[in-house]
Order: sequence, then structure tokens, then C-alpha cells
Amino acid sequence: MANTVAELVFIPAPAVGHIMSIIEMAKVLLNHDQRLSITVLLINPPFSISALTTYIQSLAKNTIERIRFIKLPQDQTPPKLDPKAPFSSFYEFNNSHCKYVRNIMADMMNQTDSVRVVGFVVDISCTGMIDVANELNLPAYVYFTSNAAFLGFKVYMETLYVDQKLDVIELSNSEGEIVVPSFVNPVPTKVYPAPYKVQDGLDFMLSTIGKMREAKGIMVNTFLELEPHAIKSFSDTNFPPVYPVGPILNLDGVAGNGDGSDLFRWLDDQPRSSVVLLCFGSMGCFDEVQVKEIARGLERSGYRFVWSLRRPPPLDQSYEVFPIDYDDPRVVLPDGFLERTSGIGKVIGWAPQVSLLAHAAVGGFVSHCGWNSLLESLWFGVPTATLPIYCEQQMNAFQMVVEMGLAVDLKMDYKINVFNPEGDVVIVTAEEIESGIRRGMEDKEVRAKVKEMSKMSRAAVAEGGSSYASIGYIVKNIMSNII
Repeated sequence: MANTVAELVFIPAPAVGHIMSIIEMAKVLLNHDQRLSITVLLINPPFSISALTTYIQSLAKNTIERIRFIKLPQDQTPPKLDPKAPFSSFYEFNNSHCKYVRNIMADMMNQTDSVRVVGFVVDISCTGMIDVANELNLPAYVYFTSNAAFLGFKVYMETLYVDQKLDVIELSNSEGEIVVPSFVNPVPTKVYPAPYKVQDGLDFMLSTIGKMREAKGIMVNTFLELEPHAIKSFSDTNFPPVYPVGPILNLDGVAGNGDGSDLFRWLDDQPRSSVVLLCFGSMGCFDEVQVKEIARGLERSGYRFVWSLRRPPPLDQSYEVFPIDYDDPRVVLPDGFLERTSGIGKVIGWAPQVSLLAHAAVGGFVSHCGWNSLLESLWFGVPTATLPIYCEQQMNAFQMVVEMGLAVDLKMDYKINVFNPEGDVVIVTAEEIESGIRRGMEDKEVRAKVKEMSKMSRAAVAEGGSSYASIGYIVKNIMSNII
């Protein structure tokens, strides 16, 4: 069996942050063992998203050694995403592809003796595919794109519902704090993820965690030095082993620190750590009232800035939930804002976030607190001011501010219902924006802690580091399946 190639099958969810992260995870595994190869099964997204389409096209064009991509067929009438139940309907949509995976696996399992399929690695939104792995008597691993504390929260809530028969929706909607084993501090219910306060999110959580219990191991995009308490909380439980493998980051484009554009030429001329970056992820956008408050707060802070400002999708397109760039941002900005700030700031559309965080001039980050973004900010040693929007971002913000002291609280419990933006929305005031930016740029204690964690994050993935060791253990485990 010395010359046998061990083939892993990766199944990512069709969402930008998920697919980019899992592809980077694939590359890391390949780097650990030359006998590994990976087939990535791509699900066509059920909605229009240009960034994802562009990324998938780039994968097809740029060959990655020992990784091949297969686009799964799609039903002629695939399950539609229900705006009233976006999470469970997305899960159902992904799992409707099981039959196509079975067909592809039948071909792969009949390959020559020199190639042996040794397991599945699936996204949390594709855990229904574990059934296919079980049918084929193959081990399945789950790649969890968020952090260990949030995974612990999900497992704990599932346990309360299944084992203790508690009404977790009522609990999530109550006021106060709840002790969650994966968090050091009691967690206020105001930072609980909005999806888990309704039946749709609960159904999604129960389905995904239930299936994860059948997995051989869970790879989590975090590292031991960042979340020692959360990772330890899984010890002595009946949950599958949790392996911290991060930070797993897509650092493509960082090498040249920009693309020679006007934006990067402008940054090159700014003092070190003097610019604050405002960037809110693939779904981050605000209405006109909030945009004006952010603009006023920015202007009043006096700090140099780069602001990725994007337009909400049209309300009449229920399945188009992704922001797009403004033709002219003046339509939502305060009168004269661009003229008054022309020397100290840049308002742009889509942002090359990693390249911007890597730039020496960027010294602060107002973020939606998506986990990938927070890991990037720590990697480059840039402190965050938290302005979460949806999903688990409020909980990420709580963790970064309260548990770790690695961020400042701009508005930790802020949230927008991206699937129903017409609902009640709290406005973050210009005063709060100004204060958050100032603290993010000036809090010496937070800045020192972030710089220290930056070093630890890089050490974790280097040879001999904690995540490097975790990955080595997983690879050894996987390779044992070809004997």
C-alpha cells in the first residue's frame, strides 16, 4: 500500500466564507502528506451571488495540485430557499444533492487499486452527507468554520432541548445571562444568535448537531492559545473529538500588499497604523439612516479611513440577499461628506479585506465580527471595534470583547435581520461610532494583547505549533484507513 493515493472528498456549503475556508483547509491537509489527494464536490448556490460565482470560476481556472473540482448536478426544480425559514431550507437544499454524491462516489469507489477513498470532510450545512459516508462505511469529518465556543454553545443548547426537554426558544428570548460550558463568563441572551431564537434556527441546529455526533472528528477553525477554555470544555463529553486546526486563512493577494491601485497608493502615503478600515462581510450593508450616522461618526473621529460601503439588495427580490456596490455613494452619504473627507478617507465598494488588513497603514478595524474576519484581524495584529450584524456575530463579539479582551465594544448586541430588513432596526448613533473608533485606535491594552495574539496565531500553524500538531494527528488518523 506504499504507493496508494488516499483520496478525501470535501463537500463545502455554497457560501463565500464557507467555501473559501474549506478550500484553504484542503490545502493545509495536502501540505501535510504527499499521498493525499482531494476531490471537492461543488453545489451550485440557490441564489445569485457574484462573489461566489467569481471564486468558483477562479478555482476552475487556477489548477491546485492534487485537488480536483466536480460540480454537482442540480434538480430541475431544486428546493427553494424560504425567506421565513432560511437556515433549515438552506440545509434541505444542500442535502437534496445526496443522490448526486452517491452516483459520483459509486464511480470513485471503483477506481484503480492505486487510489483509495478514505473519508469525507463536510461543512456544517452539509452534514446530511454523513449518511452517504455511513452507507459506504467511510469516516466523516466535519469542518466548522466558526469558533469552538460557538460550537460548544450549539452542542449545549441541543443537549438542553433533547436531554433536558427545555424550551430553548423561550430561554433564548428571555432576559439575563446563561452559563454555557464553553464560555468562561455567563453569556447574556441579548448576544444569542437571532436564528436560534426562532423555530427555523432551532430545527437547523438540532439537525446539524445531531448529524455531527456521527462524525469521526470535528475540525474547528481556531487555535488552542486563543480558546483554551472552549476547547477543554469538550473533554469528557460524548461529542466527537474536536481538533483546533486554525487559523485557516485565505491570504492570496497579500504578498504584493495590494494591486497598485489608487487606494493602495494612497495607503502607502499614510502613517503606520493611522487608518481605520470599515468592512462588513459579504452580507453587510445598512439603510440610509444608519449610513449617515456612520459617516458622521467617522468624520467626527478625525481618523483616516477606508470604508467599504455597499447597497442593500432590492426588497422585491426575496432570494437576492447580497449587497452590491453603489453607482454613486453620494445618494446615501451626508451632503458634502466626500468633499470634506477627500484628504483623509476613501469610500469604496467591495473591499480586498485581507490585503487591506495586511497593509502597515491600517491600525483599526470596524467589523461585523464574522469569524474569518476576526481571525484575519488577529493574524495581522489589527484591533477590532465590534459591530455585528447577523448569525453568531454578536456572540463572536462578546467572546472577543469580554472573554478575551481582544476587541472594543462599539455595539456588541447590534443586529439586522438580513432576510427581513424591514423589521425593527436599532440605530447606532454617530456618537457611538466615534467612540468605538477612538477606543479601537487608542486602547493601548487591547492593542498590545492583539499584537501578542498575532504572534501566537502564526506560531500555532508553524511546524511544532498546536494546530500543526492537531492537523498531523488528523492526517495520521485518515491515512490509517488505507492500511
